[in-house]
Amino acid sequence: MPNTTDIFDQQRADWQSNPQIAFDAWLAQQEFRTSSAEVYRAQWGLFLEWLKAKRTTLHSVQRPTIEEFVTQLNIRRPQRVRYLRLIERVLDHVREIEMASTNPARFIAQDGDAAWRNARDNEPTGFLAQSERALLVAHLFSPLGHLSNGQRWRERRDRALVAAFLGGGVKTGEAAALTVSCYAWGQPWLTVEASNPALTRRTRLSPFAVALLDNWISERKTLGLAGSLMFPAAPSGRPMHKATMLRAIDAVVEASGIAASRTARASPQTLRNTFAAESFEAGTQPELVGEWLGFQQMISAHRLYRAWQQWMGEEIRDRDVALARESDERDQSQA
Repeated sequence: MPNTTDIFDQQRADWQSNPQIAFDAWLAQQEFRTSSAEVYRAQWGLFLEWLKAKRTTLHSVQRPTIEEFVTQLNIRRPQRVRYLRLIERVLDHVREIEMASTNPARFIAQDGDAAWRNARDNEPTGFLAQSERALLVAHLFSPLGHLSNGQRWRERRDRALVAAFLGGGVKTGEAAALTVSCYAWGQPWLTVEASNPALTRRTRLSPFAVALLDNWISERKTLGLAGSLMFPAAPSGRPMHKATMLRAIDAVVEASGIAASRTARASPQTLRNTFAAESFEAGTQPELVGEWLGFQQMISAHRLYRAWQQWMGEEIRDRDVALARESDERDQSQA
């Protein structure tokens, strides 16, 4: 039977020499879901980069450094709390090995006046401007360029995936579970199934989404991809993890050229909101849009409709200000 002191000595040396590898070993013992583990690994890596920039270590870091790290994160308050909880939990483990009595991350989350709390609980409801939507849709139909066979089918899949969000208003979890049978070739409807049959719904697809899904279903059949999932992660047919899906969408948005001019990320939720905005713009009643989006309470549909109206007002004001500025500059140049 190994000596317990030897085990702790080895763990102490691991955390001192390579805290990333030590974290991976600790993470493997926590029995987290793969998707959660990927998020935690990324969060921990960012924290380690911060410690390196501050020229400190896990063994010497103090509370102000941790608070400063969380405060500078450009994320919502609940996400900052998750970072804090992870750091606190890991440092509990490290300090136990070090036989130290204090954890500098402890109680930061309970400090009601801390600077890190100066972040929104939720970001404002975001939409793509009409010009952004047009650029994104144009990119979805653009030539694929010089890609390998593996890259080519994944690019077609990812573009169809974006179309499901932007042109059908689905959620990430719904997109991952969609099967080929949920869509009928050439039809403007997508069936979004739920574990409770009473919650299964149909959402109306925009014409561009119909075209892209038709192309993708044809490609998928030609390639002979296994399984029944509409958007598989691999030819074997295994499902896409949420993190993989988000990276795919970010890549398509980045390639379209709209990301560079945006201050907020064009997330799947932004695309879903934009689907609703286009429906509102076309005169569709909020109640029907709510049905397409799968809202269980119509108050949610009306709340989104009001958010869209407010956003449209801001868009119009921004456009008027820009036009007035251009007119002033033109008048000054002609004077």
